[in-house]
Amino acid sequence: MIRSMTGFGRGEFSDGKRNVIAEIKTVNHRYADITVKMPKRYSFAEEKIKGIIKKQVKRGKADVSIIVENLTEGDITVSLNTPVANQYIERLRELKDSYDLSGDIDISLVSSMPDVLKAIPDVADEEEVSAAICKAVELAAANLDDMRIREGEKLAADLMNRGKTIKEIVRKISERAPEVAKEYRDKMYGRIQELLEDKVDLPEERILVEAAIFADKASITEELVRLDSHMDQLKMFLTEGGGAIGKKLDFLVQEMNRETNTIGSKANDLEITSLMLEAKSEIEKIREQVQNIE
Repeated sequence: MIRSMTGFGRGEFSDGKRNVIAEIKTVNHRYADITVKMPKRYSFAEEKIKGIIKKQVKRGKADVSIIVENLTEGDITVSLNTPVANQYIERLRELKDSYDLSGDIDISLVSSMPDVLKAIPDVADEEEVSAAICKAVELAAANLDDMRIREGEKLAADLMNRGKTIKEIVRKISERAPEVAKEYRDKMYGRIQELLEDKVDLPEERILVEAAIFADKASITEELVRLDSHMDQLKMFLTEGGGAIGKKLDFLVQEMNRETNTIGSKANDLEITSLMLEAKSEIEKIREQVQNIE
C-alpha cells in the first residue's frame, strides 16, 4: 500500500462530559516528526497521542491540534490564587492613592487579572480524559490514512506510467545502439578513402579493429540492462507496497540517474542523446513525486 506523506484527517468524539476535536495535518519530511498543540492542562495525554500517530505516520511531519470542549464541571476545578489576588489589590490601591485616581477596585477588575483564577484539570479524571482525546485522535488518524492512501494511489499510477515511458525509451536506444558502431565504421572508411583519394588499398582488418575498439568504448548494453531492471524494480515496489518505501525509491532514483548519465556520456550519438534527455526528464519527475511518498 503506497501512502503519500501529505494529508489531513479530522476526528470528533464525545463521551457525554466533553467534546474532543482532533485534527492532523501531515507534510513531507525526511523523518517522522510529530508536534502536538493542545491546552497545557491536558498535556498528560501527549505521549499517548504521539503513540497513536506513530502507528500511522512512519515518515513525514505531523501537526496535531486538539480542542476539548467541556460539557460538565467534572474535568476542571477553578481555583483562586489568593496571594496573587491580594498583591493585585494592594498594588491597585497604591496606584489609586499615589496618583489620586478615581474608580473602584471591583471583582470584575481583579478577576480579570492574570493568574487570579486558574482552571486546573481534575487529576482523578486523567484516564477518562485521555481515553476521550485518544478516541478522537484515532478517528482523525484513520481519516488521515484514508486520504494518504488515496493520494498514494494517484502517485503510484503516475510513477507506473513514467516507468513505462522510460522502458520504451530503453527499447528504442537498444535498437539504435548497434547501428552507431556500424555508422562509425562506414564514416571512418569513407573519410580515409577521401583523404587518400583511392590511391592506397585500405586493410579491411584494421578498419574492423578500430570499429571494434570504438564499439567497445561506446557500448551501453550493461547500462541499458540495469536501467531497464530499475524500471522493473520501480514497478515491483509500487505493486507490492510493503509499508514505507520512500527511502527505497529515493535510492532507486539515484541509481536511475547514474545509469542515464553513463549512457549519455558513452553513447556518442545525437539520437541516443536526445532519447536520454527524455529519460532524464522523466526520472526527474519521478524523483519529485517520490519525495511525497512515505
